[in-house]
Amino acid sequence: MPAMRVVFLGSGAFGLPTLRSLAERHEVVGVVTQPDRPAGRGSKLTPTPIGGWAAEHLAGVPLIKPEKINTQEVRELVRSWDCDAWVVIAFGQKLGAALLADRFAVNLHASLLPRWRGAAPINHAILAGDAETGNSVITLAERMDAGLVLGQSRRAIGPGQTAGALHDLLAGDGPELVGRVLREHAAGTLEGRAQDESLVTLAGKLSKSDGRIDWGAGADPVRCRINGLSPWPGVTVFYEGQALKVARAEPGGPVSEDLVPGTIVDPGTGLIACGGGGSVRLPEVQPAGKRAMAFSAWANGRQVRARDRLDAGGDGDGGVGGEGA
Repeated sequence: MPAMRVVFLGSGAFGLPTLRSLAERHEVVGVVTQPDRPAGRGSKLTPTPIGGWAAEHLAGVPLIKPEKINTQEVRELVRSWDCDAWVVIAFGQKLGAALLADRFAVNLHASLLPRWRGAAPINHAILAGDAETGNSVITLAERMDAGLVLGQSRRAIGPGQTAGALHDLLAGDGPELVGRVLREHAAGTLEGRAQDESLVTLAGKLSKSDGRIDWGAGADPVRCRINGLSPWPGVTVFYEGQALKVARAEPGGPVSEDLVPGTIVDPGTGLIACGGGGSVRLPEVQPAGKRAMAFSAWANGRQVRARDRLDAGGDGDGGVGGEGA
């Protein structure tokens, strides 16, 4: 397929593999990203992952960072770039109808639409215990993530897989899927499929308040919650008042139903009792102000014993908070 002229609109790291691929195989004629924002302890202005990479690797390619992309000035500039396609990935601003008029624009979304429309599809797929997820390339529509589906890729969700790890895998799947859609568009064979509105689920934004857990909910919900909220906002539990951030959970197998949920069954392996006689394994924890370490190393340092407990914090060992529970 001859090289295409492509405008890329994106901000988050999820789009980086696809932008790199487009730069290698096609001609990127313009990049639009979000403005630099303060970050770190010094609140230094920092570019988005897309903005930083484009500035370093796409010398001579227009790179703009508008606060509002739909203003007349920005709209006229972006539409002046001669191109064959716009590729939009995790941009962070809604593109208006006047901006998109008569342009071939596609969006890469990290779910098997119509399941998990919204801001946090990877997290919600794990939180819900889905066996698989994937990517969808869609047309842009007035309603969020409601466009025609032009192509999809699928990937199984492993029992110990975190949202962070799955994010990177799905990001790596993006270039092949976007490339296939662009090839079909160039060949005139691309067909869109309408989404079944009866199957729509929503993946709302997450917040720090979501990082609570209910050990009594059962092993699978506990595991999915820890993994679905890792690395952000993360699940925090407490041992004798000390906060511990839990990075990942694995299936642990059956334990005695007489054990109170949250009981440490085996300090050496991080086996924790859950409701219904199930358990999870916590490979590592991160005490407040310290680096992450193996659960066994933390347990040895604190002289943790079997039958000690990890508390959920917040309102005690009560309900799981936040969206997508």
